[in-house]
Amino acid sequence: MFDIEAEIKKLPRKPGVYIMRDKDDNIIYVGKAISLKNRVTQYFRKTNKTERIKKMVSLIDHFEYIVVDNEAEALVLECNLIKKNRPKFNVLLKDDKTYPYIKVDIKSDYPNVFLTRRILNDGAKYFGPYANSGAAKEMVDFIKQKFKIRQCKNFKSNTRACLNYHIKRCLAPCMGYVSKEDYKKLIDQILLLLEGKTENLTKQLTNEMEQASSTQDYETAAELRDMLIAVERVAQKQKVSNLSENNIDVIGISKNILLCCIEIFFVRGSKMIGREHFFLDNVSDMTENEILTEFIKQYYIEKPDLPSKIMLQLEIDEKESIEKLLSQKAGRKVELKSPQKGEKLRFVEMAQNNSKITLENKLKDKNGILEELKATLGLANLPRKIEMYDISNISGEFIVAGMIVAQDGVIKKNLSRRFKIKTLFAQDDPRCMEEVITRRLKHSVENSEDSGFGKLPDIILADGGITQMRAVRRAIDSYGVDIKLFGLVKNDKHRTRAMIDEQRNEIPLSEELMNFATRMQDEVHNVAIEYHRKLRDKQMHKSALDDIPGVGETKKKLLLKEFGSIKKIKEAKIEELTKIRGINESLARIIKQSLEK
Repeated sequence: MFDIEAEIKKLPRKPGVYIMRDKDDNIIYVGKAISLKNRVTQYFRKTNKTERIKKMVSLIDHFEYIVVDNEAEALVLECNLIKKNRPKFNVLLKDDKTYPYIKVDIKSDYPNVFLTRRILNDGAKYFGPYANSGAAKEMVDFIKQKFKIRQCKNFKSNTRACLNYHIKRCLAPCMGYVSKEDYKKLIDQILLLLEGKTENLTKQLTNEMEQASSTQDYETAAELRDMLIAVERVAQKQKVSNLSENNIDVIGISKNILLCCIEIFFVRGSKMIGREHFFLDNVSDMTENEILTEFIKQYYIEKPDLPSKIMLQLEIDEKESIEKLLSQKAGRKVELKSPQKGEKLRFVEMAQNNSKITLENKLKDKNGILEELKATLGLANLPRKIEMYDISNISGEFIVAGMIVAQDGVIKKNLSRRFKIKTLFAQDDPRCMEEVITRRLKHSVENSEDSGFGKLPDIILADGGITQMRAVRRAIDSYGVDIKLFGLVKNDKHRTRAMIDEQRNEIPLSEELMNFATRMQDEVHNVAIEYHRKLRDKQMHKSALDDIPGVGETKKKLLLKEFGSIKKIKEAKIEELTKIRGINESLARIIKQSLEK
């Protein structure tokens, strides 16, 4: 039995990371501390706590901790543990999509430039992210066309040049037509372009063009002139007016009761080269200061291209320790700044305004479907949590059910659940549905809303007609809870055409609501059918060896590999069986006796 008070007394006054676990040993929170004793003790004392922290503390069954040498080490370990375990009470980054980066594999003899959505610790240079993937592709195409670097993904020496060389789109390094040194000069110019240092690049190209012209190499001079014009156009597109800072990230934050949005602008060489945004939920009772602190720790701890300054709209906690860690990682000074006036403040305000607009647009997308559903179904409140169920079986065998959840208009795959029917052994979908709904409601009503199923739904959608709806209603009424119930009716092609209420009244759906209902149907059907197949496949591969004591998966595989079939194992002699690794004479006799029954 874990005695929290006794364990608190044992805590050292040293820096480290603490890990809170619930009664099922799940990690629910990870934090760092300069003094483990002081920090962890605060959670279990009667001090002012937010609702989120109160709820977290109520679930703590036991905790553990890891002592480190300093705060910087604690910061790194905390971020790694959060990323690996994704505890429910930590702030977790959620990006709507993975933005593209431009990658330059500078470790290669003849580096390539290409788009990627994965950042690896491979010594390459990464630039971005680019919110506009079309702009990123345009940049890569421009680089390859103007600088004539290799087009092929996998570089190797060839016996003849490819078409790109003949149409003057590549210098053919695979044929040795360009030296490593000259090719590297091109890559250095490309890096200047991607870093936003176009002034240096234009000077360099101008000098080369004038030199080529003076030696009457007019063809080369013309190519350099075209490249110079193209670079100047790119630079003009990227320019940010009146911004003197060279290498900064600018962060804005907006939040409301449902969601928080963090917007980042990436500025390199006074040019904005990209932007990115993240959405965070379950942070309604956290301050913007706390959210930004957690965000910066998680976001920048593994970022390969760190800026010189990170501009914020407010001062954050742990500023000094984060600056120290990021500076060590970058090998140069990295500062966290909160400008109070001038151009820098205006740029931070611009990031904040954009975060507000991004958040409003996100909420419009999410709430739009909910508002329409509320109006269409005549509900008093927004249906923020909707659940749908589906039964799957073949001729009454391996009967299972799938459940999916739409939270705030978004299908949450991590909240989907699977059920194996326990009370029926024949095909009867309504009775199966009643069993499943009863078991689901029990988790939230009799256990707690902190169980794996969370809060009760506002609506249950029955993927079937009135018979299944009546079965669901019996389950709902048995617990006396207020959950609205609707069914889905299909056309002759087995696609949803409308909803029905419990009085069998058809409710026409708009195209958007129809698409939403269809997405839910497809998802719940996939959950159910995949579970059904899994059970069926498992049964098909079940062997007579499975029920023999002392024969595990490894011995089973060795026996089947040696003898080829159950029949031949059964016919084998005791001494033949004992030749199998891990099988002695006693176990060999048990195997023989079990198979001969």
